Amino acid sequence: MVLAEDSVVLRDGMAELLAARGCEVVAAVGAVPELLAAVAGHRPDVAVVDIRMPPTHTDEGIRAAVGIRETAPEVGVLVFSQHIETAWAARLLAGGAAGVGYLLKERVARTAEFVDALHRVAAGGTALDPEVVTLLMRGGRRSRVDTLTRREREVLELMAQGHSNRSIAALLVVSERAVEKHVAAVFAKFGLLATHTDNRRVKAVLAYLAESGR
Repeated sequence: MVLAEDSVVLRDGMAELLAARGCEVVAAVGAVPELLAAVAGHRPDVAVVDIRMPPTHTDEGIRAAVGIRETAPEVGVLVFSQHIETAWAARLLAGGAAGVGYLLKERVARTAEFVDALHRVAAGGTALDPEVVTLLMRGGRRSRVDTLTRREREVLELMAQGHSNRSIAALLVVSERAVEKHVAAVFAKFGLLATHTDNRRVKAVLAYLAESGR
């Protein structure tokens, strides 16, 4: 993995912590040009990127994350920041939810949670903080999303956070079969037909974020 964090103390600490957890950190950098060079040179499974990096400390990091998604789609991107930039988050997810994560630093309670999200994104999964999902839900048009029942929307929100059906069942204290029925209802309302190649789960999440976050 490549780690991009402008705070040298946090960057070094994260690199050591992740290495101790069995994650190979091939580069730990503090600026966007170094990040892009490291991704181009190493082609890591995943890049962990802060949003606000030098020189302006505004949105250089997430701009770079979007660029990585466009130029190296096989590289997973996990945004790890104190800030939420909803417009850029929507752009980050526009090309597909697979291999994308967005976590807030102050809301990661345990190292194991971060490492789990890191592995999930590296493997092509999705890891979105609930707060990010909530903000993406607000505003804009809500055509198909408005057709969902309260429970269907809860299930879809948890899907957007990267939870499996089994995990959703445990969180909502319902049976896995009940979750499967809700997921099927979401697919039907979103017009997502079963095929051999399409990932309807990812498409449902993308449709949800697109219609709820603009």
